[in-house]
Amino acid sequence: MYYNEYGSYGRYTYDQTTPFTSIMDTSATVQQTQTTDIFTYPQNFQGALDLIQHALSGETEDRMFYSWLLEHAPSDEDRQIISGIRDNEIGHYELFNQLYLDLTGMMPQEVTGEQFVPPESYCDGLARALLGEQNAVQRYRKILYAMQHRVHINMMTEIITDEIRHGILYNYLYAKNGCRG
Repeated sequence: MYYNEYGSYGRYTYDQTTPFTSIMDTSATVQQTQTTDIFTYPQNFQGALDLIQHALSGETEDRMFYSWLLEHAPSDEDRQIISGIRDNEIGHYELFNQLYLDLTGMMPQEVTGEQFVPPESYCDGLARALLGEQNAVQRYRKILYAMQHRVHINMMTEIITDEIRHGILYNYLYAKNGCRG
């Protein structure tokens, strides 16, 4: 089954170029592909800005998703964990806004994200969240590679390590609730 860029990390070869996919445009429906070296600044800078815009574009959908998960969570522990993750994600939104402003001198453009589609079950929601965290880590590393200043590197490290921790927590909830793939 194919899950939005889900796959193995594979070996990195730093002296070869790797496709960098820009996933944003003004309509948020057209995908553009530009091949560039994801490890080399400044070639990777525009792609990183596009990925920051993408991270900011899903805020409304994300909030609806977290509300849905909280409504369907079967225990106080589940609700507490999901609320903590939601609060971290709100903080990430602010960090991405600040990062974009620092890098461009402009506030990011408002871009409409995806439409919220409720999961079929709580377990399906946890699976979606777990894969979403995995995919976020892969995208956010590409942003990290384009950062030149320690403060920005630290901001991205904070976000990425939170996303990894969120994945672990969703995996815990998935197992705790007896979810099956």
